[in-house]
Amino acid sequence: MGGLTLDLRPGAGLGAFNLGMPVCEAFAYVEQHRSFFDVVHVKYNDEEPLEMDMVLSFPEHGFHLRFESRSQRLRLIEVYDVQRLQMRYATSSIGGPNAAATFVAVYALFGPTFPGTYNSKRCIYTLFYPGLSFAFPIPSQYTECCQHREAELPLEFPDGTTPVMSRICIYDSAVGGGTGVGAPLKIALPPQLPPGSLYMEEVHAKLAEELWFTGGGQHLTFGASPQDVWAELGRPCGIHQKQVDPMVIHSASDPRPRTALCGDYFYNYFTRGIDILFDGQNHRIKKFVLHTNFPGHTDFNCYIKCNFFIRVPLSDGGEELDKAAYGDDLQRCITADTKWSQVQDILGDGGRAAIQTQGSVSNPFGPTFVYGYRNIALEVSIAAVLICQLDVSRQNLIS
Repeated sequence: MGGLTLDLRPGAGLGAFNLGMPVCEAFAYVEQHRSFFDVVHVKYNDEEPLEMDMVLSFPEHGFHLRFESRSQRLRLIEVYDVQRLQMRYATSSIGGPNAAATFVAVYALFGPTFPGTYNSKRCIYTLFYPGLSFAFPIPSQYTECCQHREAELPLEFPDGTTPVMSRICIYDSAVGGGTGVGAPLKIALPPQLPPGSLYMEEVHAKLAEELWFTGGGQHLTFGASPQDVWAELGRPCGIHQKQVDPMVIHSASDPRPRTALCGDYFYNYFTRGIDILFDGQNHRIKKFVLHTNFPGHTDFNCYIKCNFFIRVPLSDGGEELDKAAYGDDLQRCITADTKWSQVQDILGDGGRAAIQTQGSVSNPFGPTFVYGYRNIALEVSIAAVLICQLDVSRQNLIS
């Protein structure tokens, strides 16, 4: 698709895609401009999603966005097909189908810089500016021209031709000590969050008791009222009634169909990654649901990732362990990035899991598995954590 021109902002972003933006903001912008971004690919490592970037790719325009897997913030923008995307820098254009982005043209537009680096195995010469790099493939017959760092700039071959750019990378200008020279693109990080930002604020949970928000100091306990929640967190993003638990079929005491509504209701705080369930009779908090915005889950991009820390006391056969024997380290921690194998090391074997499918039509990613423990249930891979004040049995695993 043609007609797309994006402003190139070294060290800051490309068009409306700003380095450091959360993945949900990128999706929201793409959704609002579907006429330009009608083909979007989401790529991630299904087996080890926290070990590799989450990538939002636009094949028709030849660029993609790399989001750091744990914070889910934009750390790197790569234009991998320069001829597919026209960019604007100041009052000049670069890239696109109508003009070749040559080394000489880039040097004339962006000005003097240090000699770049040459990868002899890939035959790629990379030129660096603060927050910006340009990659140029070098024909094999001219590789000797790039072997020495003191090579003249702008680079020209003996026959008078000049390399043509194949890739642009945009990253935080702090990478490489602020100069961009030798910038380690593989480890480029999102820029620091602005002062006062509540994105990825730590939410500490004490099982069966409370949540505490470190960013603003808010505090919620089981049994709190809707008025208490409004006072602490403000107006919820949404409110909806809770359906009868899908697992109620296992209980002969409640003959209601699974589509029936019960009196309980949720406050949804999508921008905090939290749902709060109230008892419909006494209007008091009975459960918290903390979401990880896990890619591949049916709720992906509905919630911002909740950066939770759940402290789990050490116990032995239901009895608290002796502090004198273990010192002050009597608690272990489950976070939004904890692997299921690590959770099992902390909580033990969860037994048989309930299978959560969300309906085969609405959930193309397949089922997840819900494991219940005392005061907590976890959907694996940890897509959501439910914190309550009771033993979570198979009759009320899923809410």
